[in-house]
Formats: sequence, C-alpha cells, structure tokens
Amino acid sequence: MAGEAELTPTGYIQHHLQNLTFKVGEGGFWTLHLDTLITAVLLGLVMVFLFWLATRKATAGVPGKWQAFVEIVLEFIDKQAKDAYHGSSKLVTPIAITLFCWILLMNGLKLVPADFIAKPLEWVGVHYWKPVPTADVNATLGMSISVFFLMIFFALRAKGLGGFIHELFTAPFGKWMFPANLLLNFVELLSKPVSLAMRLFGNMYGGEIVFLLIWMLGGAGIFGALAGGAFGLGWMLFHLLVIPLQAFIFMMLSIVYLSLMEEHH
Repeated sequence: MAGEAELTPTGYIQHHLQNLTFKVGEGGFWTLHLDTLITAVLLGLVMVFLFWLATRKATAGVPGKWQAFVEIVLEFIDKQAKDAYHGSSKLVTPIAITLFCWILLMNGLKLVPADFIAKPLEWVGVHYWKPVPTADVNATLGMSISVFFLMIFFALRAKGLGGFIHELFTAPFGKWMFPANLLLNFVELLSKPVSLAMRLFGNMYGGEIVFLLIWMLGGAGIFGALAGGAFGLGWMLFHLLVIPLQAFIFMMLSIVYLSLMEEHH
C-alpha cells in the first residue's frame, strides 16, 4: 500500500507525514508517536554527549575548537537569557540552553532528505517514520506545556500561592471586576503555551511539506531533477536561517514568559 501511495505526489507527501504510532489501552485510547519520541530522546542524548565532549578535556588555557565553539554558544545564550529575565533564578540559563540546543537539533533534521531516513527503515520493515520531531504538534505542545508548568512554578515561588491567586482575581481591573480579571488571566495564561507550540510546529510542518514537494520534482525527468535540485538548494539555504531562528524564538519567548510570571501587578 505504501508503494502505491508514493506513485502520486499527494500519496508521497501523506506517506512521509504519517507518524509511526503505537496504541495504548482499549481501543487505542492513547496513541504514542514512536518516531517523534525516539528521535527526540536520541537527539537529547546527542546534545548531552556533545556537551560532555566539550567538558571532557576542558582547559582554562587555550581551548580546543569544539570547546571554544560550545563556550561561544553558551555565553551567547546566557547573555540573552539574562537580558530577558529580570529575576534571580539560577535555573533560567540551563532552561534556555536546553530549549535552544535541543530544538536546534530537532529542527536540523529538516536538512536531511526524508527518503534518506525512510528508505533504510523500510528495508527493515518500518514503513512510516516522520523524521522531524518539531513538525509533530505533539512534540511542540509537550515542550510548551513543560514551559507552562515552569511558569506556574516561577510565579508561585515569587508570589506564593495566596499572591498568585490574588492577582488572578484582582489584576488588571481591580477586585470588583474579578470575573473579567479571572477570564482574562486564564486566557492569557493558556494562550502562551499554545502560541509557543503552534508557532514552532507551523513553521517546521510547512517547511517539511515544501521540501517534500520539491523532492517530488526529482521524479519528473531530467528537467524536474534539475529544478528540484535548484529549488531544494535554495529552500535549504533559507532554512539555515529558519532552523536556528525558530529555536531562538521559542527559547526567548519562554524566558520572557518566566520573567513576566514573577512580576507583581
């Protein structure tokens, strides 16, 4: 069935956007996207390993090339986090580093042609594998929900439970407008993780579809192959900017949200 679907452009795109799923519970009440989970965890381990390589032979003198590169990246993220966050938490920079580097690696899989991953997996019996975790809304929502819980934690730590609840009912219109305050604050709170998730997902998912459309040109003869190569190169060069930019935006908005949650109104 998969081979037949790939004969048409629509079938080819749908095939590569189909997740490898595993259903849990009666009637598949809970469906896990195994490709997203496995790829995200593996890239997280790769990130840890790369940082470990930089620290394994770290020196206070003249650093090696990889150590120097990692130090530049970490110093850049640390500066951006401190500029956006006005509190005193020591957790903010590690959170920023984790978000940026992990999302950067997941986004970076977009530069690998889908067939380079899918075809070898088909040889071992895996017919569906969506390679880019951030092109799966479940992954971006998972990260944004984690940021949401961090927002609540930072707010409770800075204001206490009583102060946090008091602001929900009294800001910004005063205590006599508490129904409007509560509604407005809940909408504001919930919109932040949703916007974080959908912004990253939309950019990565849309880019993935365009890449697949370009790759389809390769099957349209010699001129199609040349056009596909030219358009693919241009789109790839464009995504050399989009990939780190989207990771940076997700990281910076997360830090800004954490900072806002500690402010007293």
